[in-house]
Amino acid sequence: MEALVTSLGMVAFAEMGDKTQLLSFVLAARFRGQHWPIIAGIFVATIVNHALAALAGDWIAAKVSPDVLRWILGGAFLAFACWALIPDTLDESEQHTAKYGAFLTTVVLFFIAEMGDKTQLATVALGAKYASLIAVSMGTTLGMMAANIPAVLLGETLAKRFPLSKMRFIAAALFAIFGVMILLEVNLGLGLL
Repeated sequence: MEALVTSLGMVAFAEMGDKTQLLSFVLAARFRGQHWPIIAGIFVATIVNHALAALAGDWIAAKVSPDVLRWILGGAFLAFACWALIPDTLDESEQHTAKYGAFLTTVVLFFIAEMGDKTQLATVALGAKYASLIAVSMGTTLGMMAANIPAVLLGETLAKRFPLSKMRFIAAALFAIFGVMILLEVNLGLGLL
C-alpha cells in the first residue's frame, strides 16, 4: 500500500505542468468532445510505459548493492527536484495529430512523450525502491491519470485555477524531501525507507 500511495502522490504532483499534461490539453483541444478515447489512450500508454519502467527499476535494484542504490536513488530524487522546477513545453512535432483517431493518436503520442520524462524516470527509481512492481505501476499510473483526466476534461479553466508554476514547486519539494530521506536513511515509522 505504501508503494502505491507514494508512487501516486509523487507522480501526480510531478505531472503538473509536465509535457504530457500539456499534451493532454492539446489532444483535448484537437479532438473536442472525445474525452473518453483520449483518457483511455492516456491510461493504456501510461500503464505499459510505467510497468516497463518499474520493471527496469526492479532489475537495477537486484544488480546494485543496497548502499550504492541508496546513493543513486537519493541523488536521482534530488535531480528530479531540480528538474521539476523547469517548465516543460511541447515540441512542434508533438502537436501534430494523425488521421488515426483520438484513442490511437493519444496512445502513440503519450507513450513517446513519456519516454525519458521525469515521471518515467521517477517510476524507474520507485521500482528500484519498492519490491511491489504492481503497486508502483498502479500508483504511478493513477498519479498520471489524476493529473491528466482533469486536463482533458477541464482544459484551460483548470490551468487558470491551479497555477502550474506553484505545482512545480510542490513536486520539487516532494522529490527533494524523498531524496534527502533516502540519503539520510530516515524512517519516520511509516516504513518509507
